[in-house]
Amino acid sequence: MTENAFGTGQANDNALPDPATLSYEQARDELVETVKILELGQMSLDESLKYWERGEALAKRCEVLLDGASKRVEEAISSRQQPESEQ
Repeated sequence: MTENAFGTGQANDNALPDPATLSYEQARDELVETVKILELGQMSLDESLKYWERGEALAKRCEVLLDGASKRVEEAISSRQQPESEQ
């Protein structure tokens, strides 16, 4: 091993950030990469399952964030449609 090498080359459970901490764009981008890796199909079943589980968590995060954004848009639209006397 050289002086410039970092780590052992083995990822641990803390190697990736918790999906709940990611922005929509971060989760989406990682999900796209995860799908590409899974589509290659060049890993063991255990590795594939770990990527699948990560992909599911990332997809759920994207869904939660999109639902929140959708609700905000709906609220903004409904508040603009109320007559001024109701606001």
